[in-house]
Amino acid sequence: MNADRSENLAEVAEAATEFEGEIRELIRSRDVTFLRTPAAKGVGDASNLNSLIHRVAGNSTVEIENLIDQLQDMREYLQNEGVRVSQEISSYAQASQSARSQVESISDQLAQWRASMQSTAAAVTRE
Repeated sequence: MNADRSENLAEVAEAATEFEGEIRELIRSRDVTFLRTPAAKGVGDASNLNSLIHRVAGNSTVEIENLIDQLQDMREYLQNEGVRVSQEISSYAQASQSARSQVESISDQLAQWRASMQSTAAAVTRE
């Protein structure tokens, strides 16, 4: 049991070290000058914090607006495609109905032709 506990503590310590390293890397890669520059108490701290909030919120707002624009474009595209597919289906239905009526007409004409051929053959055999 002590071995399990030691193993768990080692895993927690390793995870904490890894997390700390990721935070350090994030701080190095970001513009966090407000953390490095000592400011006068009060107004300076608030302006630095406000500046950070505006930068973060500004980026997020721009990204959200871009996403909304993309979604609206996709919605318009899908609506147009829906109309196009609906028209295609209507066109195919009309073509199918036309082909069916033509096949029925040909079938009726063949039936009449067959009946007249049979009656002609019957008349010839009677003679």
